[in-house]
Amino acid sequence: MVAEGTRSDACDAEGTGPAPPAPAPSAHGPRPGRTALLRAAAAAAAGLAQLLSLPPYGLWWLGPIAVALLGWALIGVRLRRAAWLGLLSGAALMVPLIQWQNVFGADVWLVIAAAETVYFAPMAMGIAAVSRLPGWPVWTAAMWVLQEAVRARFPLGGFPWGKLAFAQPDTPFSGYAALGSSPLASFAVALSGTLLLAAVLGAVRARARGLGPRALAVPAALLAGAVAVPLFGMAAPRIGAPATDDTVTVALIQGNVPNVGEMDILGERMQVLQNHVDTVEELAEAVDSGEVERPDLVVLPENASDLDAYSDPEAAALIDRAAERIGAPLLFGITRYSDDGTEREIRSVVWSPEDGPGDHYTKRYLVPFGEYIPFRDFFTRFVSRLEQVGSDGVPGTEPGALPIGGTTLATAICFDVAFDLPLREAVAEGGQIIAVPTNNANYNFTGQSDQQLAITQLRAVEHGRPAVVAATSGVSAFVDPDGSVAYRSPEAERAWQVAELPAKEGLTPATRLGALPEAALSALALGALAAAAVAARRRRAADRPAAPQGETRV
Repeated sequence: MVAEGTRSDACDAEGTGPAPPAPAPSAHGPRPGRTALLRAAAAAAAGLAQLLSLPPYGLWWLGPIAVALLGWALIGVRLRRAAWLGLLSGAALMVPLIQWQNVFGADVWLVIAAAETVYFAPMAMGIAAVSRLPGWPVWTAAMWVLQEAVRARFPLGGFPWGKLAFAQPDTPFSGYAALGSSPLASFAVALSGTLLLAAVLGAVRARARGLGPRALAVPAALLAGAVAVPLFGMAAPRIGAPATDDTVTVALIQGNVPNVGEMDILGERMQVLQNHVDTVEELAEAVDSGEVERPDLVVLPENASDLDAYSDPEAAALIDRAAERIGAPLLFGITRYSDDGTEREIRSVVWSPEDGPGDHYTKRYLVPFGEYIPFRDFFTRFVSRLEQVGSDGVPGTEPGALPIGGTTLATAICFDVAFDLPLREAVAEGGQIIAVPTNNANYNFTGQSDQQLAITQLRAVEHGRPAVVAATSGVSAFVDPDGSVAYRSPEAERAWQVAELPAKEGLTPATRLGALPEAALSALALGALAAAAVAARRRRAADRPAAPQGETRV
C-alpha cells in the first residue's frame, strides 16, 4: 500500500481514475494532525448523516451524503487507519439507531451496537483499497452492498437494521427495490453518493490546477450521474408492475396493551387478548351501524393472544366470539407452546367464524435475546434479566402465503420484514397483499416502530403490493404499492381501520430475480478487492530498490 501523502496514484484532472491520496503537508497546507482530525470528523459525520436519513428523522437525502463523507475520509489512507475510521462511523450510526434495545438494559443495547459496528471496519478497509482503482465510485457502492449482505446473515441469523435502503421507503431511490430488492436500492444510494464525491473532487482538482472550463466537463457529467440515479428510480416501479386482480376490504386491529414500553409488556396475557377481542367487537358495531363496510378479512397483531388458544379453551372461545361477531375470517397472532412450555412458535393463524383455527404462518426470523436466548446457559449467567425470556422461540420454515377472505396474504411477522427472503417467497407463492403482524409494544415512542414501518413501505414497492401492518400498540398502518402511507395509527391507543386494497397478481423483477442482484453486486465488490490487492502488490514491487548490477537479490 502506498503511504499517505504520496502522489503516485492520484486521479487525473477529470476524476476518472482512482481517487487521490491525501496531499503531502507543506508550509501552506494542512498539518498531518489536522488532516487526521478532519478525516475522523468526516467519518463520524457520515455515521450521523446515515442515522438522520433513517426514521424517525427521515432526512432521506442525507443517505448519499453519508456515503460521500465516509468515502472522502477513507481516500488514500492506510488500511489500519481505514478500519478505525470505519468503526467510528459505524458507532456514530449504530449506538443511537438501536437505543430502543435499552429496554433490555444498557449492556444488551451496547453489546449489540458494538457487534453491528464491527462490520464497518472491513468495509472501510475495502473502500480505502478500491478507492485507488479506476471506476472507484462503482466499486465503493458495491462494498456497501457486501457489508449489508454479510451483516444480514451473520451471526445468529443476522441483523440488517440500518441498511441504506431502509431510509428510502417512498423516495426516488425506493424504486430500485422493485428491480433488485433492498440490495439494489442500497447500491443506488451509495452510487449516487460516490458519484457526487467524484464530481466534487474533480472540480476541486481542476480549480487547484488552474484548468479552464473544459476541465469541468467530466465533473459535471459525474454530478449529472449522481442526480440521474434517483431520477431513474422514480420510473423503476413501472417496469413489470403487477396488475390488479381484485379489490379486498381489509380491516386492521390495534388493541393496545398494559404497561407500554416495559419489558414485561405481556405480563397480563388475558388482558391483551381481551383488548383485541373488544376492538374487533367495536369494529363490528361500526359495521352494523353502517359506518364502515364489513371487511372480507381482519388482520390482528403478533401476540394478540400470547395465550395458547390451541390448548386454552377460554382463549379459543374469545377468539371464536370475535370472529363470529365480525362475520369475517381473522388473521390472529397466537403463541403456540410445546407441551413442557420450554419452546414456542409465534404464529399468525387464519381463524374462521365457522371452523376456528386453520392455516397458519410461523415466524421465521426470531430476535436474539428477545424471543430466544442463544447459548442460554452462558449468557444468563452474566445477564440475569434474560431469564425473563422463559421459553425459546422456534423458527418456522415455510413461506407465509395464507389464503383468507377471497385473497392470499403474503405474511411476515415483525422482525421477518427486515429480511428479503420471507416476503419474497410468500409473494412468489401467490401472496397478493402484504400483511405484517407485529408487536413493538416494548419500543413505543423510541422510533423503532417508525423504522420498521419504513422497511414495510420499501417491501410494498419491492413487490408491487399494498401492505397492512397490525401492531399491538402501534404503529399500525395501510401502505400503498408505491410505498406511501395511506393510514397510520397513534401509538399506545386502541385503534381499528378499514380500507379497500388492490389484490395484485404478477411479479416484479425483484421478486423474480430473488437474491441474484445482491450476489452480483457482492461479487463485484470482491472482484474489486482482488484487483486492488494485485495493484498494491505491483506498486510495492515497483517501489522496491533495484539490485546492483551483477548482484542477485535473494
